[in-house]
Amino acid sequence: MTNNSDRPLSGAESSSVYQIDCDTLYIDPQKAAEIGKKFAVEYQSGKPFHYIGIDNFLPLAVAEKMRQEALSQGEKAPENLSPQEHLKTSYNPDILPLYSRAVFNALNSRAFLRFLEEMTGISGLIPDPYFLGAGIHRTNNGGYLGIHADFNYHRPMQLERRLNLLIYLNPDWKPEYGGAFEIWTDDMTQQIAAFPPLMNRMCCFSTSSTSMHGNPEPINHPDGTPRLSIALYYYTATWSDSHIAHSTLFRVRPGTGDKAENKAHRLHTMRKYTPPVLHPFAEKVMRKLRIVSW
Repeated sequence: MTNNSDRPLSGAESSSVYQIDCDTLYIDPQKAAEIGKKFAVEYQSGKPFHYIGIDNFLPLAVAEKMRQEALSQGEKAPENLSPQEHLKTSYNPDILPLYSRAVFNALNSRAFLRFLEEMTGISGLIPDPYFLGAGIHRTNNGGYLGIHADFNYHRPMQLERRLNLLIYLNPDWKPEYGGAFEIWTDDMTQQIAAFPPLMNRMCCFSTSSTSMHGNPEPINHPDGTPRLSIALYYYTATWSDSHIAHSTLFRVRPGTGDKAENKAHRLHTMRKYTPPVLHPFAEKVMRKLRIVSW
């Protein structure tokens, strides 16, 4: 199912889906679970991996306050980590103003975990107090993030990454401004869905080594307005020695000028198909042959 920008998503008919108190940011955990249960069928029927888009997710006053505080941080040097990630930066919740920090804590709370568990069918979700890679994401005009699968292992807590949650903070955003969140098949033969980053739109999806997603179309806002989003990740204590840890795995869309990134793929493939005892030797050989570098 591909989402068209003019077709309302789940929740578009209501004033607020996740009915948290704007001041205290509290919602009864049982009520949060009941809200999540309403979206369980839609979320868990998503293919090639589970996903959902929900409009009018938070009370609008919460989203607008978050946007104001995000913009108040001003610009900082983009974190251009690779050719696949351009003019993008992030702000850890620890450095954000008080209200934004409180919202992030509310989205890591027991009540919100109940919402997510009922919606996704994943039990035992664990929030990330470190907010690794999470926070406010900002992409300036001309910026983009290539299609990829995310890192799958939270090393400090030794947890498996299971969910990504995104809430967009871009009023009056039009599809022609770019920056849509796209979902692709693992073989990169088909775009499954595209969600323009509209104000107060939430997108959530289950993460794995084959959950290909990104916002590869460059931002093109006529006023130079950046694309802003809230990003959080959730984990489970299901990591085992049978799993293969990897960093971000980028893919190339067919017929585009996307930049190929093979180093992480080569390392991931080697670890997948060789015994763990051989990994140090194989990595040494790969570095010597300049197949990978780090």
